[in-house]
Amino acid sequence: MTNVAVVGCGVIGAAIAYELSRVPQLKVTVLDRQPPAQGATGAALGVLMGAISKKTKGRAWQLRQSSMQRYETLIPEIEAIAGQKIPFNQQGILRLCFAGDDLNKWQELVEIRRSQGWQIEIWDSAQLQHQCPQLHNHRIIGAIYSPQDRQVDPLALTQALVAAAKYNGVTFKFGVAVEGVESTTPQPSIRKTCHQIHTSNNLSLDIDWLVIAAGLGSTPLTTALEPSVDIRPVLGQALHLRLPQSLGNADFQPVITGDDVHIVPLGNGEYWVGATVEFPDETGEAIAQPMLLEKVRQEAISFCPPLAEATLLRTWSGKRPRPENRPAPIIEPLIGYSNVLLATGHYRNGILLAPATAQIIRNLISPAI
Repeated sequence: MTNVAVVGCGVIGAAIAYELSRVPQLKVTVLDRQPPAQGATGAALGVLMGAISKKTKGRAWQLRQSSMQRYETLIPEIEAIAGQKIPFNQQGILRLCFAGDDLNKWQELVEIRRSQGWQIEIWDSAQLQHQCPQLHNHRIIGAIYSPQDRQVDPLALTQALVAAAKYNGVTFKFGVAVEGVESTTPQPSIRKTCHQIHTSNNLSLDIDWLVIAAGLGSTPLTTALEPSVDIRPVLGQALHLRLPQSLGNADFQPVITGDDVHIVPLGNGEYWVGATVEFPDETGEAIAQPMLLEKVRQEAISFCPPLAEATLLRTWSGKRPRPENRPAPIIEPLIGYSNVLLATGHYRNGILLAPATAQIIRNLISPAI
């Protein structure tokens, strides 16, 4: 058996664990200081902006496309194994267009997506009003509807991935921190090999592969290994609201997004609204600013006035891991090591890119078996 340790059990670590559990020759152990999805994953809205993204080529689009294709099979697959239902909104994403938006640019994307096998529609204001009568704002000139994009509950998804991976034989150890790593260098010109990790519960784990999927925790881990990966926190806040009934047409409840504010239907008249984007201060800390969350709420109300009457059930925040001075995410071998892989720094796209990330890690490990 090939021993693989995965550090981190947000959606990325859980997706990797499940994907690796499908390879019979692997013995997988997942370590995390906290229970699953307690970091950035637990604060995410789970909006999967794939086809409606303006990314059309290169790595950014390929990751999105791979993930969106995999989600269609992954959700029923892990629901069946785990015996858990995952809230998965398949009614698409509706992006509002405002005065000043160039709809011709969107027509170009429609054609590109058609050639790639994806569907996108441009709606005028009359069609938008017919489909979503809850939307009222004189600045709205139409919308872009992407019926093949999705939204998924991040916590339910991560818990189901963990349950399915456990069923397939993966070992999970929560409340455990990695405190030391032992590596060898066969010759000065050859990459190092990480062969053992030490944890806070006095466990020493012999490994053939180490996968670092710890989000913001990836920086201290890689500092111990060298070279370190610089990942900074970007805080996001969101609201959970409840109305007496669903907005607009109860049979058509897509995610609605406008000016980077998302309205996410949960059913039974409940909605998530978010999220802020708050960068760290000069000390490196990202501290939630209530006025920025209120700005998001008011923006949502400006194009969906019925939200003004909603009851606030809760607010929450989380820190997204954003790589410094390089594109997100980081999915690659750690420089100088033959068996340490990075799967981290997904910033605002962790839920979206989890399946594609897991496939890449599996492909990096499997050929070496």
